Amino acid sequence: MRKAVLYSRSPKSKPDVPAAAPQKAPSTRYRRVAAAVVGAAFIALLVALSVRKGAPVEFDPVAEPAPVPSAAAAYEAIRKSVVRVRGFVTDEKTGEEVERSVGTGVVILENGTILTNLHVVAGAKTVKVTFEDGLESEAVVTGTRPEHDLAVLVASPIPDDLPAATLRGTADLVPGDQVVAVGFPFGIGPSVSSGVVSGLGREYRSPEGERILTNLIQFDAAVNPGNSGGPLVTASGEVVGIVTGMMNPTEQRVFIGIGFAVPIENAALAVGVPPF
Repeated sequence: MRKAVLYSRSPKSKPDVPAAAPQKAPSTRYRRVAAAVVGAAFIALLVALSVRKGAPVEFDPVAEPAPVPSAAAAYEAIRKSVVRVRGFVTDEKTGEEVERSVGTGVVILENGTILTNLHVVAGAKTVKVTFEDGLESEAVVTGTRPEHDLAVLVASPIPDDLPAATLRGTADLVPGDQVVAVGFPFGIGPSVSSGVVSGLGREYRSPEGERILTNLIQFDAAVNPGNSGGPLVTASGEVVGIVTGMMNPTEQRVFIGIGFAVPIENAALAVGVPPF
């Protein structure tokens, strides 16, 4: 029988252990990145502490947006200068004074000088105007420009501190500019409608065919009988024209989308004092 043979390891012997790899010193690039991270953290800490202590933090100022023009703002700027204009004649049968026409006017001088359309007051024995505060006064026609369908009125008495409308030339007016028409369509008002300038240098023949008006502003703000003589106003509340008519190929005197106004330069000549 073969005897088992036992193999033993010497007590002094040790298992082979691989030697540890030698460690390399951190590279210069690594040290720079670490320094940058530490520096940024330190700065953030200082900012946090300063905010905590109530130190003011400054921000770049942001400009406030400019107010957006609106029809409401334009009306507010012009409303105290808009008047109702009525022409009266004497009834042959009764001898009483009866209303013949209704239109609109705009105060252009603080002494009560008013611009309106000639066809609003033509043939009237008496002209009366009603101011924004309800005061009704008689007015006299002091000048006309038939070629532009314009009349100049002077009313008396007038309200205290009566404001004159701000007039603006039309040299820089372009199609697409926002405009507002203020007046008394069908005697109702003051009424406000808004739209845009849709053309310049237009011609228009009055419904009676008596005259052709030229160099007109075309616009699409709604107007109807009674708006005649009222102001055409920019979005900033400046008068650029006097409403004088509307286009309608039918016999119906209602608005279909095209109105006309006399440029304010021509209207100013009717007064004899160019405003520009």
